[in-house]
Amino acid sequence: MPYDLHRLRDAEFPWAVRGESVYLNSASTGPLPARTVRTIAEFNEARTQPHRLTDPMVFGMLDRSRELVARLIGAHAHEIALAVNTGFGTNLAAFALPLERGDVVLAPDLEFPANVYPWMAAAERRGVAYRRLPLVDGVPDEAGLIAAIEREPRVKVVTLTWVSFVSGYRFDLAAIARACRARGAYLVVDAIQGVGVAPLDVHAADVDILTCGAQKWLLSPWGSGFVYVRESLVRELDPPQVSWLAFQGTDDFTRLTDYRYEWRDDARRFEQITLPYQDFAGMNASLELLEELGHAAVIAHVERCADRIVGWAGMRSDVSLVTPRDRAKRAGIVALRPRDPAAASARLREANVIHSLREGAIRLAPHCFTTDEEIDRALAILSA
Repeated sequence: MPYDLHRLRDAEFPWAVRGESVYLNSASTGPLPARTVRTIAEFNEARTQPHRLTDPMVFGMLDRSRELVARLIGAHAHEIALAVNTGFGTNLAAFALPLERGDVVLAPDLEFPANVYPWMAAAERRGVAYRRLPLVDGVPDEAGLIAAIEREPRVKVVTLTWVSFVSGYRFDLAAIARACRARGAYLVVDAIQGVGVAPLDVHAADVDILTCGAQKWLLSPWGSGFVYVRESLVRELDPPQVSWLAFQGTDDFTRLTDYRYEWRDDARRFEQITLPYQDFAGMNASLELLEELGHAAVIAHVERCADRIVGWAGMRSDVSLVTPRDRAKRAGIVALRPRDPAAASARLREANVIHSLREGAIRLAPHCFTTDEEIDRALAILSA
């Protein structure tokens, strides 16, 4: 094992040790590690006596969040804005990027709604054309998307989910970014289904804006997440929503009425204060755990778990694999389509194997705490 799996389960996920469920649904909601639960409780206990929470302590905790996120995705802390969900960053892109009437926004079809409705609204309010490209054999057509970027002169934005919530397909972000650069278009990425279980360097991938809620693969509380904005783009964008702490000089609480209409130079200009501090304290605890385990080790463990499911599906004539077999084209999600997906889902639920049924497929999502025995139990039920 790349790390001591049983020690991890004992310390952070004791419910899994007790066998309360086989949890294969981190693509929906990741469980909170025990240390994260303690951290949130300690923060909330201090909140009952606000004199225990000083401004340097609270805002220093947010600084820590930006640093941890930046290390996770290969960014700089000043390129990170903290946010309460993925949709915040999508809306930022849809309404802050310099789009003109008639510009084209391209996306694959079957995107998660959080990456669809903001662009529909932008089409209605800003007069841009929002186009979704059809899938091929149930997965995004990456080659078709690149070809569409190359032939459509008015493409200004390409927006996509790095890892599809339906099929588990993983885009080659660098390849898409190269096509965008050649066209002079922006690349906006919803990364919630990939960050934490696939390697990512946003600078190497040349992403413009990347948005991610932390409640899934990052094992963090609801209400925690972040937006990455490329450094050279930060100062070009005016936030569509205005927060008072987005401006220069507002760190000095003794001079709050010295109004200066000068945006911060870093990505904090996009943050909407007040953030749920207790949730970010919890996120920090979870990100620190993942760092301790080693991001590469976590990714390797999840890949091995996914390989086990993919290999099983390859030996079955009664189950089709929706997710690509190629490791480079998937992350933590494995989607399977048995002959009767609803009945198979019901059998899994009855056995307390927690999963999702998405667009006619069983979606299994193992994580750092998943054992071979748990996967085998789920596959045995699907074999029934």
